Amino acid sequence: MTTQPLPARIVIPVANPATAEELIRLGADLLDPRSGELTALGIVEVPEGMPLSEGATRARHARRLLQRVLDFVPEGTHIHPIVRIGRHAAEGIVEVAAELDADLIVFGWGGKAPAGRDGLAAPFSATIDEVIRESPCDIAVVKQRGVRDLKRVVVPVRGGPHAELALRIADGIALRHDAALVALHVVPPGITLAVRAQAERALTSFVRQHVESKAEMLVREAGNVRAAILREADRSDIVVMGAAAPTSGDGTSHVFGAVPEAIATRSKTTVVVVKTRESIGRQTFEQLASKAESLVAADRAAEESRAVPARVERWFGESNFHHAEFADLRRLVQLKDKQGVTISLVLPTLNEEETVGPIVRRAIREMVGRVPLLDEVLVIDSASTDRTREIAEAEGARVIQHPDILSRYGSFRGKGEALWKSLYETSGDIVVWADTDVRNWHPRMVYGTLGPLLHEPRLQYVKGYYQRPIVEGGVLKEGGGGRVTELVARPLINLFFPELSGLIQPLAGEYAGRRSLLEQIPFFTGYAVEIGHLIDVTERAGLEGLGQVDLERRVHRNQELEGLSRMSFVILQAVMKRLEERRKVRLFAELGSTMKLPRSGQGRLSLEVQELADMERPPMIRIPEYLERRQAGLELAALTR
Repeated sequence: MTTQPLPARIVIPVANPATAEELIRLGADLLDPRSGELTALGIVEVPEGMPLSEGATRARHARRLLQRVLDFVPEGTHIHPIVRIGRHAAEGIVEVAAELDADLIVFGWGGKAPAGRDGLAAPFSATIDEVIRESPCDIAVVKQRGVRDLKRVVVPVRGGPHAELALRIADGIALRHDAALVALHVVPPGITLAVRAQAERALTSFVRQHVESKAEMLVREAGNVRAAILREADRSDIVVMGAAAPTSGDGTSHVFGAVPEAIATRSKTTVVVVKTRESIGRQTFEQLASKAESLVAADRAAEESRAVPARVERWFGESNFHHAEFADLRRLVQLKDKQGVTISLVLPTLNEEETVGPIVRRAIREMVGRVPLLDEVLVIDSASTDRTREIAEAEGARVIQHPDILSRYGSFRGKGEALWKSLYETSGDIVVWADTDVRNWHPRMVYGTLGPLLHEPRLQYVKGYYQRPIVEGGVLKEGGGGRVTELVARPLINLFFPELSGLIQPLAGEYAGRRSLLEQIPFFTGYAVEIGHLIDVTERAGLEGLGQVDLERRVHRNQELEGLSRMSFVILQAVMKRLEERRKVRLFAELGSTMKLPRSGQGRLSLEVQELADMERPPMIRIPEYLERRQAGLELAALTR
């Protein structure tokens, strides 16, 4: 006997986390114990006519509610809670199931539902009915009546692919709970002994092909199949049955068949009705190909014109987090340990003696001492002339000057140079960078950008954003910061890289990424490092690989206007360079690398010329010393396991 494996990827749409416990536990029962993963899915619906980005706040709330689901998960079960935004829940569920290559979708069902979008009565619910018709995988609908102690699982069997799926699912439940599995077959009354014996042999043969546990074969004679199944259900703890042929006749379309739906409705026992994947109502290739070429081209053009704005709106809603979602540091440590990853915090400095001490002290105390969230804290200094390095070392950080790292490759001034070299000096699977000129620093500057990476496997790079007050004349004024972002970066992004237009603060200095991605991208050495990261990360990981998180408020040292002008010049250079590379065109004969700063006053005129071009470091993975160090680290890790 060769049985098919249990599902490896199960999606469970959760409409109400407070009633999700039975669904989650049942999903865990059905999961392949070797490599399976549950996805608890929350869907936020945004009505037609409203931008999808309007769902961002509700998505945050949904994620917080979905975290409660984790409390129901049996030990050893891998679960991944995610929230998606869409016009209709059914479309979102189908999309996620296809994206994850799911084997099974498990729905909870509370009872009869109102009509669907087509105006017809939906036997289970409008959403479930629509998903059933378009699902890329098998479906299980659970009529929940509370299951705690499973002793007897009954499976009504008539044959066919749906019955095979029902047997496999029932077998998984029975094995997990050491429960009795009963295969029930109903035959008409008054049959001969020979016919009954034939039915029993057929039932035994069919069941043994699809189950591993020792099943009891039960053949019942009955004139009313529904009544016979309901009687057996009353003696059991759960009923699992396959869909029957779709029927209609009473004004309702029974996509699971009339008998299974009647059992689910009337039984006092929890009922699971399953249906194998079917393609219902899809257009064939020939139908699509029959369209006139001009019409197809027009449709494609219209779709492409909507594609980027729609993607950005959805991304803005689904990938916008708040630091409070990740404030439970012990849970982050649990996720870190489960995933087997290490985390490095890098604090770049340049003359930060006024602020670096409290930052290092609090980071080590809160995220190394109280909980082991960080595996290393590195202060990477850009040749400070004050006491920055001494203060950081006294607080317990490892401190190194970036000119001393990979010295045979030379050294450039700039924050980007320090960040690039910090990849060589750290070993964490996830690297978190946080600025050190912050006066109101809080651990959220770290766990805020780190949290989404631990919670969302799809994310590769997470950017922070915050309110940025500005100090003018010694007075703190709200809303004045971020001038280069609003006057330079945002217009450039919207013009040339619109897929990034949903980023609130693309130049923010708090961000985190997976080493496997960071080591593959180049680094600008100065002010352009942040904008370069976003363009290059999006090219490699896609917009879906990015996230952003609200860190609330940051008070830091603001630059004078001339300094902002220099920063803007370098950012413009970087964007033009990427445009030329990506579009394979030469926009300018030569990009300017010097900036002229006119001076006037006190009867004097002068023209100061400054060389401002950012250099560009290659992906760290191309540096031989880095490869050697990485290999040595991997070998050491293998020996210590």
